[in-house]
Amino acid sequence: MTPGDEVVVALDVGGTGMKCALVRPDGRVTHAERHPTGAERGPEAVVATILDVAEGLAGTARAAGSTPVACGIAVPGVIDEARGVAVWSANVGFRDVPLRELAEKRLGLPTALGHDVRVGGLAEARLGAGRDTRHVLFVAIGTGIAAAHVVGGVAATGAHGAAGEIGHILVRPDGPRCGCGRPGCLEAVASASAIGRRYTELAGTPGTAAEVAQRAAAGDELAGRVWRAAVEALADGLATGQALFDVDTMVIGGGLAQAGPGLLDPLRAALRERLTFHREPRLVAAALGDEAGCLGAALLALDTLEEESR
Repeated sequence: MTPGDEVVVALDVGGTGMKCALVRPDGRVTHAERHPTGAERGPEAVVATILDVAEGLAGTARAAGSTPVACGIAVPGVIDEARGVAVWSANVGFRDVPLRELAEKRLGLPTALGHDVRVGGLAEARLGAGRDTRHVLFVAIGTGIAAAHVVGGVAATGAHGAAGEIGHILVRPDGPRCGCGRPGCLEAVASASAIGRRYTELAGTPGTAAEVAQRAAAGDELAGRVWRAAVEALADGLATGQALFDVDTMVIGGGLAQAGPGLLDPLRAALRERLTFHREPRLVAAALGDEAGCLGAALLALDTLEEESR
């Protein structure tokens, strides 16, 4: 870090780990850390860890001669960004946690609280694979599936903080039951966990989504069948997304995107088949990797600072 730099304390909290960074206003990461979330300890312990890590990052910045000016925190679940409250999160056990207020009291810094996928989409739209277009749909495909609709660099939150739950579009009415309780959701058919689960059921031996992708590419018939079924379901979900949002660019992120052309090429073709009068969006892989959450959390915090200064 260069002495005198202004930086944002940024945390991307997941069910297993936290990606944490000090980020300059231009998006450059000057310091990065990773910490276990320890969700099994309960929500109060997770909140304590978040606050401890954030305070430690602010101290690291000051020790290097930089000035922390804000804090951005991204968490999974349903987030009320206006109130700064983590309404609900199965991954970390949050229920109505006023995380923004708690962080501001501990750090003495303006703080923004955001949804992990929405801030990832914000970063990809402004700094990553969608930066040259105004209308972007970022779709994260991992253990679950969620999306962020970003227009002009602003991610829609919805009336109740639950915008972007594309993983719960019904694509297969007779499909497997989703974690939300309803059968046939996109997430229950085409997420990385669903792909691995389906292959394991049919093959009788364990297999992850990454292994299914590799085996499908190598010509394994069963893996190919499971992979194609997931791609077809994803195309149905994305076609619905395009009908709703009419975006220029769809950015595919999350663990499944690591399959690269093995996912994007057939997905692009299947999506094209489903479109009639809708314009075909540019379909691209995410560019920022697992830094997107921290970068997006920092951008959200900077936006909050700018709004407060008006």
